[in-house]
Amino acid sequence: MFNKILIANRGEIACRVIKTARKMGIGTVAIYSDADKNALHVEMADEAVHIGPPPANQSYIVIDNVMEAIRQTGAQAVHPGYGFLSENAKFAEALEAEGIAFVGPPKGAIEAMGDKITSKKIAQDADVSTVPGYMGLIEDADEAVRISQQIGYPVMIKASAGGGGKGMRIAWSDEDAREGFQSSKNEAASSFGDDRIFIEKFVTQPRHIEIQVLCDSHGNGIYLGERECSIQRRNQKVVEEAPSPFLDEATRRAMGEQAVALAKAVGYSSAGTVEFIVDGDKNFYFLEMNTRLQVEHPVTELITGVDLVEQMIRVAAGEPLSITQDDVRLTGWAIENRLYAEDPYRGFLPSIGRLTRYRPPQETAAGPMLTNGKWQGEAPQGKAAVRNDTGVFEGGEISMYYDPMIAKLCTWAPTRDEAIEAMRVALDSFEVEGIGHNLPFLSAVMDHPKFISGDMTTAFIAEEYPDGFEGVTLPEADLRRIAASCAAMHRVAEIRRTRVSGRMDNHERKVGVHWNVALQGQEFAVKVQADKQGATVVFDDGAELRVASDWTPGDQLAVLDVDGSALVLKVGKISGGFRIRNRGADIKVHVRRPRQAELAKLMPEKLPPDTSKMLLCPMPGLIVKVDVEVGQEVQEGQALCTVEAMKMENILRAEKKGVVSKINAGPGDSLAVDDVILEFE
Repeated sequence: MFNKILIANRGEIACRVIKTARKMGIGTVAIYSDADKNALHVEMADEAVHIGPPPANQSYIVIDNVMEAIRQTGAQAVHPGYGFLSENAKFAEALEAEGIAFVGPPKGAIEAMGDKITSKKIAQDADVSTVPGYMGLIEDADEAVRISQQIGYPVMIKASAGGGGKGMRIAWSDEDAREGFQSSKNEAASSFGDDRIFIEKFVTQPRHIEIQVLCDSHGNGIYLGERECSIQRRNQKVVEEAPSPFLDEATRRAMGEQAVALAKAVGYSSAGTVEFIVDGDKNFYFLEMNTRLQVEHPVTELITGVDLVEQMIRVAAGEPLSITQDDVRLTGWAIENRLYAEDPYRGFLPSIGRLTRYRPPQETAAGPMLTNGKWQGEAPQGKAAVRNDTGVFEGGEISMYYDPMIAKLCTWAPTRDEAIEAMRVALDSFEVEGIGHNLPFLSAVMDHPKFISGDMTTAFIAEEYPDGFEGVTLPEADLRRIAASCAAMHRVAEIRRTRVSGRMDNHERKVGVHWNVALQGQEFAVKVQADKQGATVVFDDGAELRVASDWTPGDQLAVLDVDGSALVLKVGKISGGFRIRNRGADIKVHVRRPRQAELAKLMPEKLPPDTSKMLLCPMPGLIVKVDVEVGQEVQEGQALCTVEAMKMENILRAEKKGVVSKINAGPGDSLAVDDVILEFE
């Protein structure tokens, strides 16, 4: 076994690999760019080596720089994580030339299956059903349009060396194909150093289901069930679960056996994933093979008890698999939510800045782990578990140079319904401040009827949120629970205030019991009857809710019991009440005395400033190009400019017809959120 492993990656996946290496007694080496010198993976590793400037193409994906770090530290093996160099055959070849073990598949398997064009040709030769498309290299946008017309719209334009949603566009027209080809090509070159593009038919209403395979260099191969990855945004997975709520055992077995057969056909060893598109009749089509560890691997680990990173390391060390297909058992249900630094209220555009508060929910064990062929531990009977894979910390910076993922929050429970409920509570308990993030959106998905039923496709977000995410409107029953809780909390705060002011006598009488709670356009007149165990909140229609909690003023998380059910609220102070976040809703709650509530209705509403004649930068980013000139008339939907942020190009379009009167920024300019790019007459 190895004594020292270098992790050729950053962020949460580097931290994940370090945890398993430490468990196995193996020393670790981190690499870092200028932007990551204070990163968590650098802190966790036994050693760390500087690798270059912030841009990935000047640091993390420069093979010579990584090889020099290996030589400096004497690492015997390299785990590439995912992204960056994980599917780069030249990197595997460079390691092999110096006698360094690659914790991944052989170079030949990477070349055969890591490249999407080559892998599809091999699958076709092996009589594996594949999605129709053009597998040759595409020279320019004109050729991309011609090919798209021949295949028939809609089509998917994809980077051959791509992954993680980078370099992918859906085209519904010639104009989309032309724009999508160039943007995909640019993103592919920036993210992977390889700008080859191919085009395939976009299958509407598909489910994205993938099979986890594990093979060694002795001819053994197994599959570890499937993962449902249908909830995607911009072709990037957002929510994953294992197993799939759609598959039956026969289909699972057929997909698994086909995936293993494909892996063996190319001499595959290590962990890998075979991705399929599955239609409503459970027909499945090979999509691609990812010759690396997947972002969503934790849900497979949670339902199988297999540490995939450990198995990868053992295979790389030449050990045969200690697990047979008969050893694999799927226990319970696991769900993963990807927490991204992006603002769901601004079209999920990237957000950067400092994490002024970062408090994940407490992690708990999920059950038995299969370690070197032996089961260790027992499954918690009837209990849920929480896992959070992360690479950030409170006070740390979210950089514009890398993928915006902050953490992967996972829950496990004996049943799917219990796993979903555990995830709801975990999301409500996750405190993140200082940047825009998608926690509200994830909470909304967990409560969405289609997700709860398991009836979703890869078009889920586009279909259910066609105009973007605008927050959550809670039903009245939930509003009453929050109103009762806020009334009880406000009473506690008022008692504390009177004590601080020195009015110690009869403070409870001075605080009063009658209050008006206004939230989400509704008002509730309530009476708060308190005792030492909590408070009974009586509404004006006679309904009562019992509230108990140990919340104290200043706490930013309130864990309450409302009529025997748990309620977790994120709490912020505003004038005359609280800012409450719960289940995807962000609500201002005003708690007033009855007379104050009457006067508040007379106050005029403050209107936001008029920005209708301006194009504001929706995210911190770099202007790539400006497509219009001063005096030019633009039409609704016309491209105005392109902004690059976190390795993604975003085309900003006109929302209505107008004439450009002023251009305030040009190519190469770095802009902050809401900086004015263009002005209109």
